Amino acid sequence: MVNFIVIGILALIISAIIFYLVRQKKKGVKCIGCPYAKQCATKNCGKCGGGCTSRTENQGNTNT
Repeated sequence: MVNFIVIGILALIISAIIFYLVRQKKKGVKCIGCPYAKQCATKNCGKCGGGCTSRTENQGNTNT
């Protein structure tokens, strides 16, 4: 019985995390772990240390 409760709690936590990630991606946040994620998604602010830009955006950049 305890195993079912633990499995249920873990399933609830994992589903809440997935729901949060999907909701943030729909809002346009590129780098969810970054405190400046919303700002970096709208403009290339660079406050995240370059982690907010995707690899496809960096391929066209010659300043590497």
